[in-house]
Amino acid sequence: MLSETEGQFLTLHEFVKAARLRLSANIWDYLVGGTETETTLRRNRMALDSIAFRPRVLRDVSRVDPSGQIFGRKIRLPVALAPVGSLESFEPGGAATAGKGASAFGVPIIVSSVTHPGLEAAAAATPGPKIFQLYVRGDDSFVDEHVRRAVDAGYDAFCLTVDTAIYSRRERDIAKRFVKPWRARASGMDWQAGLSWSHVRRFKDRHPSVKLILKGIATAEDAALACEHGVEGVYVSNHGGRQLDHGRGAIEVLPEVVKAVAGRARILIDGGFCRGSDVVKAIALGADVVGMGRMYCYALAAAGAEGVQRMLEILEAEMIEVMGLLGVDRLSALDASYLHPAQPTNPPHVLSAFPLLDLEHKGY
Repeated sequence: MLSETEGQFLTLHEFVKAARLRLSANIWDYLVGGTETETTLRRNRMALDSIAFRPRVLRDVSRVDPSGQIFGRKIRLPVALAPVGSLESFEPGGAATAGKGASAFGVPIIVSSVTHPGLEAAAAATPGPKIFQLYVRGDDSFVDEHVRRAVDAGYDAFCLTVDTAIYSRRERDIAKRFVKPWRARASGMDWQAGLSWSHVRRFKDRHPSVKLILKGIATAEDAALACEHGVEGVYVSNHGGRQLDHGRGAIEVLPEVVKAVAGRARILIDGGFCRGSDVVKAIALGADVVGMGRMYCYALAAAGAEGVQRMLEILEAEMIEVMGLLGVDRLSALDASYLHPAQPTNPPHVLSAFPLLDLEHKGY
């Protein structure tokens, strides 16, 4: 069943414009901004745009199936809504609204521990697959309590973010003296800074039946260590360019991580993914699931749960088009032979995936 917003939104860039018109300048900058020079943020798009396709022809693509799997569960696309803090800044229902849209379409949401309305309420609004993501703000008992609550609420897996030992300098916010609501309440950062591989080992010993994902992996070395510690999910991410500046684009990191993991864990990735073609590139390079962050926030701000569902419908149409024109009818047929290095045609930017976007205020 198509969403109620089918006629209102026909392209992905229309969600971006609608979100810009609805959001205040401070919240918009929080959504689109990165850290310091925003180099990592731009490299996410540059890395994606530096990959061209090598299409094959005369293959039967009369039926194209873009569905994927996550931990044994079939999902309509190999996509998850990535964990984003302060979703309530974009739409009052926050993660509950986003989860409703994700479930209506048929993909999982990864619910951040720093977004409203909280772990249980978000789960109650999300009958489909879901994962809980935790920023550690306490000792082992703090983690254990969140694991217990997540299991009781029906989450399919548990995610620890590991690239936020120090909170970055996000200069769009600093220059405007804007303090996000959850940052004003934040405490206990020393616990996050103190995380080590011993905590991962303890988690797996203490919660052997809980699937654990580590989010923020950016090297083959750490991907291999994650597998050695029994982690079920290796999540390639540079926090959307919002943590370490001057990092590599996320998809640039993916091949070395895939090689290091060698099938021992599922591989997730986020970082600049906006279009169906972006998702196809990641799957061809060995990812299992692609996290969409800013893209679903635009849709959430534009039209709530129905906006999220409609955004995913358009993304699905884009993926089917790309797959069919590449000559593949299922994701398992994709591999790196369908890709080729290329020069980007657009200057990299958080919105460079949308060349037809026309925003009245150019200071985005």
